[in-house]
Amino acid sequence: MAAANLQKQGHKPIILVGGGTGLVGDPSGKDKARPIMSRQKINKNALALKKQISKIIDFKNNRALLTNNADWLAKLNYIEFLRDFGTHFSVNRLLNSEAVKIRIEKGLSFLEFNYQLLQAYDFWHLFKTKKCVLQLGGSDQWGNIVAGIELVRRLEEKEAYGITIPLITTSDGKKMGKTEKGAVWLDAKLTSPYEYYQFWINTDDADTIKFLLLFTFLPIEKVEKLKKLKGSEIKKTKGVLAFEATKILHGEKEAEKAAEASAALFGNENKKNNSVPTIAINKNETKNGIPVFKLFILAGLAKSSGEAQRLIKQGGGYLNEKRLDSPNLLITESDFKACPPGRRAGEIMLRAGKKKYQKIKLR
Repeated sequence: MAAANLQKQGHKPIILVGGGTGLVGDPSGKDKARPIMSRQKINKNALALKKQISKIIDFKNNRALLTNNADWLAKLNYIEFLRDFGTHFSVNRLLNSEAVKIRIEKGLSFLEFNYQLLQAYDFWHLFKTKKCVLQLGGSDQWGNIVAGIELVRRLEEKEAYGITIPLITTSDGKKMGKTEKGAVWLDAKLTSPYEYYQFWINTDDADTIKFLLLFTFLPIEKVEKLKKLKGSEIKKTKGVLAFEATKILHGEKEAEKAAEASAALFGNENKKNNSVPTIAINKNETKNGIPVFKLFILAGLAKSSGEAQRLIKQGGGYLNEKRLDSPNLLITESDFKACPPGRRAGEIMLRAGKKKYQKIKLR
């Protein structure tokens, strides 16, 4: 989003995919080594990243570039790299970097220790070949960015700059990245537009205005007006945040569908709910009755039989907004044909906890 905002002001973003550094793994913000991916996996991810980023960054008419550091890092000669660039890095400084200090006692491989050198080389390479003078990154990348700025200064005797952006973190304070559990994905196959919308709707009240400024393109004047809303009116502000953020990533039509689904579940029950996440099961599965806990697994509301049964036994499982008492309750075709308030014949609604819904239809 920071790059997109800079692009709107006339700058040309260079999006760097870590096809080369991905083979090493960045230790920043991690308490254990990253899984090492194959070249095939990295190349596949690079193509997927461009598709996702293209929804936010405009690559048309050469307004932005997508580069892959494997294009130059894979060609490096190790001896020449040590000779030409190793002399510009202090081991003491590397050991004092936050990323290394966090990991050094738990075990940091020499492979990961080299990551900062490679990222610094990336900045120097782009400075030389693309006239890139500013590097953007998450706040955990500060040490790596400064290393690149220093390398440019030492080799070129010119100024380069860096900006870090605060990271979104999970509830336990860890970085919310693609390798963390509980992450929100940009890929609609992994996080649906509805789930993405709900993520923003569930933002803490205190973070709503900050996220409007960071993750939408709304004019500051409009954000300032929303900032004045208090109490129950904050729901309106969250609705704007969720809609605008979803519109940027998935388009206006998907944002409207997600908003409609959210209203159907959490607002007016009689409103259309065509956009509520839905799966279909074969009606033959209900011929002799299917335990309701199995439906929670099929719906993706639980990962295992044990998890589904615990959820229901602890009072967190609902069928058509009624709390379930037994995970072994048999659901038959007649349950689908019944038409409780707010539902249509031929469907049931499951809920896990307060916010996770799934509609099930028979086919």
